[in-house]
Amino acid sequence: MTRSARSALLALALLPATALSPILSIPAEAAAPQVRTQAPGFYRMMLGRTEITALLDGTHPFPIHEVVNGIGTASADALLERSSLAPPVEGSINAFLVNTGDRLVLIDSGAGVLYGADGGHLMANLRAAGYAPEQVDEIYLTHLHRDHVGGVDRSGSMAFPNAVIRVSRRDSDYWLDPANKATAPGFLGPMFDGAAASLKPYVAAGRLAPFDGETQLLPEIRAIPGPGHTPGHTIYQVRSDGQTLLAWGDIVHVAAIQFPYPAATLKYDSDEPDARRERERLFAEAARNGYWIAAAHISFPGLGHIRRDDQGYHWLPANYTTVMVPAAP
Repeated sequence: MTRSARSALLALALLPATALSPILSIPAEAAAPQVRTQAPGFYRMMLGRTEITALLDGTHPFPIHEVVNGIGTASADALLERSSLAPPVEGSINAFLVNTGDRLVLIDSGAGVLYGADGGHLMANLRAAGYAPEQVDEIYLTHLHRDHVGGVDRSGSMAFPNAVIRVSRRDSDYWLDPANKATAPGFLGPMFDGAAASLKPYVAAGRLAPFDGETQLLPEIRAIPGPGHTPGHTIYQVRSDGQTLLAWGDIVHVAAIQFPYPAATLKYDSDEPDARRERERLFAEAARNGYWIAAAHISFPGLGHIRRDDQGYHWLPANYTTVMVPAAP
């Protein structure tokens, strides 16, 4: 600082408060209204030479004590507190766009209008990410619950007019059969209705193509059965240049509880013991092999890894990256 600048600051400091009052009373130009909206919900990463774009459909308050089974209220609250959370937990509804270079595949589609204001943002985020719904070639659904299938519908027409929908035949046979709705628990009724309404235009256009069991859908993507949450719940394994990502649907609903305590199940699981076994199997496999995970209900973008230690499993969120070039082989 120059001698003249120091002298000016000293003179200002010695002025009486009354002399400064005109300066201090100048209105603040920064008094702008708060925006109170979030940034566009997309996040991109490269898996080898395959581009993965996470898309947020919305967030939904998850009533932990009403829907999580297999763990006491006090224990659940203690695990949530470790993550500075309390019920209800705001859960993300994520979908994942996979660009292999010659095919554009959407894995799950969010809730669309079926969750009211909590969902329905996937299409805007898809466009913000630089894509159009007309570019999507195929849609792979992990299962047919409302928050995964609802986004394919646009007021009774196909939201993705050029796409073919792939889903396990076990799930389509179950959720699209009215006879199953009649014998299922009442709280599952909206799931049957949502699946039937959302898929109706695709069925009419011959664009619903179920598959059976473990199936290679594309050279980079394999469907692997993961039943328990629903009869035909499916994991999609994406592989590129030696890297592997598992888009695992609803293996986890509440990360703060189910990673340290995988035995916690969900009221909406079709078969809770099977859902628990599948979760424990996938946790061990993903931790052992260092797989990437794309999770439907872990905080957006839902991309990360799993680590195992003496205290159980831990979620390691993806480190933020701006590097969009293919990984070295």
